[in-house]
Amino acid sequence: MNLSYADYKKGTVKLRVTDPEDLWYLSHLIEAGDLVTGTTTRKMKLGTDENAPTVKKTFTATIAAEMIELAGAGNSLRVNGRIKAGPEEVPKDSYQALEVGVGSECTLTKKHWESYQKQKLREAAEKKYTYLLCVFDREEALIALTKHQGYKILLQLAGEVPQKGNLREVKSDFQQEIIQVLEQYAERYQPEQVILASPAFYKEDAFKKIHNPALKKKIVLASCSEVSERGLDEVMRQPELERTLHASKARKEIMMVDELLQEIQQEGAAAYGWKEVHHAVETGAVRVLLLTQEYIQQRRADGNYAELDELMAAVDAAQGEIHILSVRDEAGKKIAGLGSIAALLRYKTWG
Repeated sequence: MNLSYADYKKGTVKLRVTDPEDLWYLSHLIEAGDLVTGTTTRKMKLGTDENAPTVKKTFTATIAAEMIELAGAGNSLRVNGRIKAGPEEVPKDSYQALEVGVGSECTLTKKHWESYQKQKLREAAEKKYTYLLCVFDREEALIALTKHQGYKILLQLAGEVPQKGNLREVKSDFQQEIIQVLEQYAERYQPEQVILASPAFYKEDAFKKIHNPALKKKIVLASCSEVSERGLDEVMRQPELERTLHASKARKEIMMVDELLQEIQQEGAAAYGWKEVHHAVETGAVRVLLLTQEYIQQRRADGNYAELDELMAAVDAAQGEIHILSVRDEAGKKIAGLGSIAALLRYKTWG
């Protein structure tokens, strides 16, 4: 996302969507009552006659958002509401939908920007470092792309290999098929690195078969115990990949949640649940605050957001980190299981 203008006192930001993931951020930032300005189309009559022909006209309009939803498998964001500003021929307060997609420019105006909303906007505007992950063995492969939050499964492949009691002929070189797919994805997504991971020696064998110098230059070899999403998480955690994945927000979140769970198990410097975290914030002990986007939305819906906003502001004032996770990802699911809010502490405050 390119953020070209931001004046939080006036409540207005101007931005351009550069990545499908930006649409997910916007779907959480835009709320009912916000003013959204963008380009849209509408059928209009050429004249006042009842039988006058109609044409599609493209124009710029500002609408007061009422319904916000991701459409087209997350490739576009649809914002519907009443028109508050637009061409003279378009009736004011009539309903209109704005379709926001990659490449779209729009202006978003809020009466008030909450602190977490500013943070999410800054996150979306940061450079996104992507990594292509492939975990495989002789029978199957799982290929994923890291995102600003978590990762997305791109493809699952199944090889044709001899099975016990069924000596059928291998119709193709499964590793060559994996390499071809990786070449295509590497060209499409331009990842920083391509992590090739497997149990045993399969990764070394596949690496020898890569003849594309651009792809080979990006390859980093790693180990995993299984071909699954758990295997992907395992690869993301590996200490030897810390340097390779230094810019991966997804890896950072996984490692922080792992540290949190370890501290909880040892009854160490960690807190979870509203009561414990609130106490830790009051004592200035919070080093890292972890909470889910869904928890924020629920508190807003229940009318209990103000105290959460004050808590986040206190963490920020004490120079603590704030990380807002999604329950769509493994790290976010684990935080949800701990009451949707938790913290790593500078020192132990309980017991």
